Order: sequence, then structure tokens, then C-alpha cells
Amino acid sequence: MDKVLRLASEQGVVIFIKSTCCLCYAVKILFQEIGVDPLVHEIDQDPEGREMEKALTRMGCSAPVPAVFVGGKLLGSTNEVMSLHLSGSLNQMLKPYQSQT
Repeated sequence: MDKVLRLASEQGVVIFIKSTCCLCYAVKILFQEIGVDPLVHEIDQDPEGREMEKALTRMGCSAPVPAVFVGGKLLGSTNEVMSLHLSGSLNQMLKPYQSQT
């Protein structure tokens, strides 16, 4: 769990994904369309990936991936992210992390 928390704090927006997960891809693209360039960790490419997946589940992720962290705090998985996006709250939450282009 320490590794997950350390990685989750490396940047403002961090997403843990699996390279073969279509929901992970959709969440990553959503953030990019909002103007946020998240730091992405592919846990299936990490030797400690299984332990990281278990840690994400213990932290409260309904599904272990995608797991989205904003400001070092767990935002959630696909359901939480999409609910926030549909309500308009996600854009507000991500304003500090949007690129100024």
C-alpha cells in the first residue's frame, strides 16, 4: 500500500490502469479531453502489480482499475469518475490541474 500512496502523490492527477482495460482507456481519454495530463501507472506492467491491485481494493476502489487519485487522495474508479463528470463536478475539481493552453 505504501508504494501506491507514494506513486499517487507524485503528481496532481494519477491514474492506475491495466493496459488491456477498455474502461481504463476511456477514463484516461476523458481526463485528456478535459485538459488534464494524468500520470498513468500500468500496474500490469509492474512486478508488484498484484500487490498494488490488492492495495487499491483495500483502499476502497469498487474496481481495482482504473483507480483515480487527485491531489494524492483516492477519487475512485469508473463509476465515481463518470458520476462526477456527468454532474459537472469533475471539471471544477480538475481546474487546478488543467494545462493552460
